[in-house]
Amino acid sequence: MISSRLITISFALLAFSSSPLWAQENEVPDRKEGEGQYERLVLRGGYIIDGTGAPAYGPADVVIENDRITQIQVVGTPGRLVNSDRRPAKGDREIDVTGKYILPGFIDVHTHIHSLNSGQSVSPDYIFKLQLGHGITTIRSLGSGGDKRIVGLKNRSEANEITAPRIVAFPTFGGIDSVEAARERVREIKKNGGDGIKFFGAPEKILWAALDEAEKIGLNTTMHHAQPDVTHANVLDTSSHGLDSMEHWYGLPEALFEDRLIQDYPSDYIYTNEMDRFGEAGKLWKQAAKPGSKKWNEVMETLLERDFAINPSFTIYIASRDLMRMSRAIWHDEYTMPALWDFYRPSPVAHGSYWFYWTTKHEVEWNNNFKLWMQFINEYKNRGGKVGVGSDTGFIYSLYGFGYIQEFELLQEAGFHPLEVIRSATLIGAKELMMEDEIGSLQVGKKADLAIVDENPLHNFKVLYGTGAVKLNEETGNVERVGGVRWTIKDGIVYDAFQLRADVRNMVKEAKIEAGISLDKPLAISNVPPKE
Repeated sequence: MISSRLITISFALLAFSSSPLWAQENEVPDRKEGEGQYERLVLRGGYIIDGTGAPAYGPADVVIENDRITQIQVVGTPGRLVNSDRRPAKGDREIDVTGKYILPGFIDVHTHIHSLNSGQSVSPDYIFKLQLGHGITTIRSLGSGGDKRIVGLKNRSEANEITAPRIVAFPTFGGIDSVEAARERVREIKKNGGDGIKFFGAPEKILWAALDEAEKIGLNTTMHHAQPDVTHANVLDTSSHGLDSMEHWYGLPEALFEDRLIQDYPSDYIYTNEMDRFGEAGKLWKQAAKPGSKKWNEVMETLLERDFAINPSFTIYIASRDLMRMSRAIWHDEYTMPALWDFYRPSPVAHGSYWFYWTTKHEVEWNNNFKLWMQFINEYKNRGGKVGVGSDTGFIYSLYGFGYIQEFELLQEAGFHPLEVIRSATLIGAKELMMEDEIGSLQVGKKADLAIVDENPLHNFKVLYGTGAVKLNEETGNVERVGGVRWTIKDGIVYDAFQLRADVRNMVKEAKIEAGISLDKPLAISNVPPKE
């Protein structure tokens, strides 16, 4: 989310510096949750959505040995008796998933692991449980403190010492003042165990040197194209120098400009005034080339030729087009920590809290912005481009786990078929991370990373939310909540997603009691009542 180099460097590099070394190394407790691995775990009778884009099939049994899928066997047809002769042999543990849907574990390609010492003031344990509780088994963490912190968490997760998704570590590049220092910083990230680099921007020679060095030593790269640098570093510029992917959308409409080089900033615009920044950002796409134009096609074709990946993270901007909806989302009262809620509140100084006079006109502009942005993303996908699913949660009323599932709904709104959404969230994410041989699809030989849900997510993505979806029970006549991921399996370890979410609710409840906040009163967007 953070795009100014000044804001970015202070936030990303200093957010955790006040905590002592031992606190950074031990800030996540040893794992108590999850069962397994098992020598032989068998899931019986589920419908499979394999992540490749193929339609659901089954019922099928899935055999997992330790951390690998070793057999997938169709055992019948829907609504008919299962053929017992087809069933794989008994396992050490068996889970009846009859009528449920089995999907590859979800991959969030844009997230941050905030801490108690960051502006959000939340623990990684809280974040991880919300992610696993929504079927997310792999995250790409962009920044999240210094190299040592993020790589340390990555290693502990890889060893399954903590309750956490698999972590792909992308430390940030920033505060570099020479070409030599740029190359050295890239080599340092590699030496420290980073899997890639997150860029925001830099002077031309420094940025190009860093991208060149990353390509030489095999580090993957992504970038939030910071608006202060976008005149020399839009997506055509950066991808020509080897950048692998982009976050959000800054830098893309600027590459589509035909009658200007620079965004139409008002004369009194100040970038570090976030009301200015986000207000004017909602007018950016209408300044770009029109859909279907020569320029539109030239930019798209160039990015496709370069096998460039785009991670739009629509979800982190959704409040800009509907503040009321996001600030009153049904999950906030039970799942949002009070300290995080305070971080979200309108503030002229906090990042992403620009609601001190958000108007109808702002929301209209952002709605129009979304339409053009979504059109480009959907067409890019249709023409073979890689579109990943990222959330950037922890800002702008977007909550970990919940915001990720909201991205599914927004991609469907953009024109993606539900199977295309799942494919982006699994196989495409794995390809972007260059991990498709290990994760990203439900396939024999791959890691046992799975999400199991009671209801059909292709019919309604809302069943993936931890709060479930509203549905009429035709037998009882009662309106019920259904869904929520039932089990999340990572590396063959079975996590009760219902219990993980219950743990989070208890964390929030205890934090509210400690802060003297009523458990019955809804959270308020402002702590100052209106004048009588």
